Amino acid sequence: MNDLVRDHKWRSRDGLTLFARVYGAPTDALPVICIPGLTRNSRDFEEVAPYIAEQGRQVFAVDLRGRGRSNRSQNPKTYTPVQFAADMVALLASIEAPRALFVGTSLGGLVTMTLAMRQPGLIGGAVLNDVGPRVGKAGLARIRGYAGKPFNVTTWEDATAYVKRTNEAAFPDLEDSDWERFARRLFKEDNGKVVLDYDPGIARSASPFAAFLSSMMLWPAFRRLARCGPLTLIYGETSDILERVTVQRMQRQAPAMTVVEVPGVGHAPQLDEPEAQRAIKAFLQAAP
Repeated sequence: MNDLVRDHKWRSRDGLTLFARVYGAPTDALPVICIPGLTRNSRDFEEVAPYIAEQGRQVFAVDLRGRGRSNRSQNPKTYTPVQFAADMVALLASIEAPRALFVGTSLGGLVTMTLAMRQPGLIGGAVLNDVGPRVGKAGLARIRGYAGKPFNVTTWEDATAYVKRTNEAAFPDLEDSDWERFARRLFKEDNGKVVLDYDPGIARSASPFAAFLSSMMLWPAFRRLARCGPLTLIYGETSDILERVTVQRMQRQAPAMTVVEVPGVGHAPQLDEPEAQRAIKAFLQAAP
């Protein structure tokens, strides 16, 4: 698989250079676009993306603007689901793909729902990872507590301790080696310093983002997504982002949706869990 991993860059409509890591070769099946969470990047999919590629799909794991190897915006107001969705439209145009399947974790799922509301014809099906049209207040408060906030990290040991402290409740069974790998997905080395691999400006769009999350338009967007093709919802048993009552409402509004709970984890499953991988494989088999 390593010889089939490459980089892809494309331009947004407002002139940013954006980045995706590509797994696998083009096939007749629809490609898969993997979109990460608020402060995350394409490295979150470094295990699940090869698994998807093994099922006969080309996979694009993206860095949203302001994250990873994608350009940072001079205007933090562009760090919105609407703009991220427009960037995905530009990605599809750059690879000349008329449609794709989408795997969206947290914010990535909101971007997918936004795209469904604006250009549903581009979506052949989707996997939502621990996200729905309503975000739990406890989870949102937790994210606000760390996103863009200053803290003291100078070494990889510090970074590992930070991610363990902020995520241990969601992943109580991770070992020390797992936390180190987790840290290397979230941080990078820059001029000899260990720093977060995202623009702190994403937190400055928190108020508009909160307004977006409270918008009643998310439920119609979810229903539109459910009509685009096969839909699978994966969620963590102890998630504080996707509450059980929201899962139940989603099931009522999209009866054909497959729902899979990943036991023993919170927000968000890493998609390398056996339950998640079985669900993704079944989704891909049902998708065009």
